[in-house]
Amino acid sequence: MSQDSADFDFTTPLDRRVYPTTKWHLYDEDVLPLWVADMDFAVAPAIQTALAERLAHPVFGYTHADKTLKQTLCQWSRERYGWEINADWQHWLPGVVPALHVASLALTEPGDGVLTVTPIYPPFLKVADNTGRTTQTAPMRAPTENDPLWRLDFDAMEAAVTPRTRLLLWCHPHNPTGRVFDDEELARLADFIERHDLIVCSDELHCDLILDGSAHRPLAMIEPRLAKRTITLWAASKTFNVAGLTSACAVISDDDLRARFKRGCLGLMPSENIMGETAAKAAYAHGEPWRQALLAQLRDNVALIESFVARWPGVRMSVPQATYLAWLDLREAGLGESPQKALLKRARVALNNGADFGWPGFARLNFGTERAVLEKALTRMDALLAPSEV
Repeated sequence: MSQDSADFDFTTPLDRRVYPTTKWHLYDEDVLPLWVADMDFAVAPAIQTALAERLAHPVFGYTHADKTLKQTLCQWSRERYGWEINADWQHWLPGVVPALHVASLALTEPGDGVLTVTPIYPPFLKVADNTGRTTQTAPMRAPTENDPLWRLDFDAMEAAVTPRTRLLLWCHPHNPTGRVFDDEELARLADFIERHDLIVCSDELHCDLILDGSAHRPLAMIEPRLAKRTITLWAASKTFNVAGLTSACAVISDDDLRARFKRGCLGLMPSENIMGETAAKAAYAHGEPWRQALLAQLRDNVALIESFVARWPGVRMSVPQATYLAWLDLREAGLGESPQKALLKRARVALNNGADFGWPGFARLNFGTERAVLEKALTRMDALLAPSEV
């Protein structure tokens, strides 16, 4: 099923208001939504075909991840990451956020500490409270003139950890900064994890969206000493734009850890999603040409954002290394206490509020949309953020 990148359309606008959508129905019709992390692009034709073929069989009872799906993910991991995983390591379930909660409930005790670094995808910050555990956070080091990247602050992490810390919620590549952590940082992280005897839930949802085309390095692969204490979470949802089909996979090589996690799912997780697993199988088997075309489109969109940010005094952005998310520092943009609210009210552009990620004054912009939509939104923001011409 070979296709050329020219076969894929990332320019034709799709009316997503035809059906109920979280992204396009939260705000009024005159608002351009660049917030929640799903894209506006049509999914790969191979996925559409696979779903149509499955719909042709009119029974949709309980299902399970079959041998073909598991072997397809094993092949994807081997060819994309150089990591040989076993089909038996896989536990499929309906989403990464539920998996984070299961990890907390199944692998910690009430009152234990759940640690994460900020800024971070907002559900991370709710897991501990939702499960009767203690939220612990450590801020990252923001970019400087001498270092344009977001970095882990290990001193802050040491200050945040306690003897009751049991679980680290990790995001790699990082949402919202788009950071791809290097081997030195991952080695220091592994030291930290071992020293404090932590279990790691590694959300690697954006791992197939590394913008320079380099290979993802799963934490449990690059640091094998962590394999016995790591739950790796993958899904086709972000890369292939099928988040609404709610399907993800926990890859756990350690038999005991996997058994504990699976027991934690009993009674809490519904049956696996037929259409989600159908889409995942098609994505991992036939979606690579579409993914490469997508990456090219996202790189062009990043360049467009850079050209606008360069015009905006007081606005800074560390260029994302991965994801379709830009993390904007608007603290000195003159927009008041909540730049996100100011942009919504005055420019009619909806971004994510940085306060929800633990960093007020920032905003997350989703650039996984048609260039025309992105350019229109940036032009609206430009009218508010660029210097007035005399």
